[in-house]
Amino acid sequence: MDQDDAVKVMEGVAHVVSTLPSDQRQELTELIGEMAAAEDNPARCGFLEAFPEGFGLIGDVS
Repeated sequence: MDQDDAVKVMEGVAHVVSTLPSDQRQELTELIGEMAAAEDNPARCGFLEAFPEGFGLIGDVS
């Protein structure tokens, strides 16, 4: 995938995630945690583990 396209996709995902109500953010965070726990690929596992904070699901959410 072209790097510019990948950045656009990630920005789109971040925007959608930022508009979720808190209960949906919590549900998504739990699902991603389950996915990380089941992931055998270390790179994918690391991405999934970092996703909630990196995309504003947890931490300093405005």
